[in-house]
Amino acid sequence: MTTDITPDSEQRGFVRLLPAAIRPFWLLARFDRPIGGWLLFWPGAWAIALAGAGWARVDLILWFLLGAFAMRGAGCVYNDIVDRDLDAQVERTRNRPLPSGQVSVRAAWIWLVLLCAVGLVVLMQLNLTAAITAVASLGAVAAYPFMKRITWWPQAWLGIVFSWAALVGWPAATGTFAPALVWLYAGSIAWVIGYDTIYALQDIEDDQIAGVRSSARALGGHARAGIAIFYAVAVAAWCVAIWQVRPQGLALLALAPVALHLMAQVVSLKPADGGDALAKFRSNRFAGLLMFLACLVVGSAR
Repeated sequence: MTTDITPDSEQRGFVRLLPAAIRPFWLLARFDRPIGGWLLFWPGAWAIALAGAGWARVDLILWFLLGAFAMRGAGCVYNDIVDRDLDAQVERTRNRPLPSGQVSVRAAWIWLVLLCAVGLVVLMQLNLTAAITAVASLGAVAAYPFMKRITWWPQAWLGIVFSWAALVGWPAATGTFAPALVWLYAGSIAWVIGYDTIYALQDIEDDQIAGVRSSARALGGHARAGIAIFYAVAVAAWCVAIWQVRPQGLALLALAPVALHLMAQVVSLKPADGGDALAKFRSNRFAGLLMFLACLVVGSAR
């Protein structure tokens, strides 16, 4: 593994313009790194689009976008509160606001509550079925930071959490659930495991020292093959979801761009290069967009 690791908290660009008192809270919520918000948002947008409400409910998609960034920020704050001791042992994360002492634990909890309040505003825009489904995710979200201590596959749990918006998006658009949603959600879980394994490649050496478990460490030298399998499972599940909505071979072609993009990630991945792993991970916001366009095309043609 190369030593060129991108630190998790970098005070550059827009962050430099923020008042000094606000800057560490912005970093704590990872607002300087919006990729996580996009990855949390896309599954919900897919569900809304595939359910046939992509054009009619642009307002709903925008509410999901706000909720994704607010709750991703809240999740990062909570994760850092739980992991502050482990983060201090990892090169990439030791400069985060909590382990570096820029933010107190008490201030972090207050910031977490404020971000959750924004999420509550979004929750109030949903129908009862979608709202109950959204609240049901809280247990999985709260358990996630502890998964790296008890399983070699915390990425699978992250897949459950980061794909949950799909389970909320469909009933938010239609008021009900549908079989296609199950496959859309399953495919999203596999996609998350794939891209978060790529992300975890950056930290293999430090994770080994700190005793942190990950799918990247579990796969070892077979990381590329493992990621390829998870991406293949994701595309296969999405094919079934598309077929459930529009049982025509032509509809499956809508998935070709995202499938090719994921394939290109695997083929060009350099597992021992932390910078390349980060770039490939970040490219999944574009993969999410391609999947959204596929769902929008198929859902609009119902």
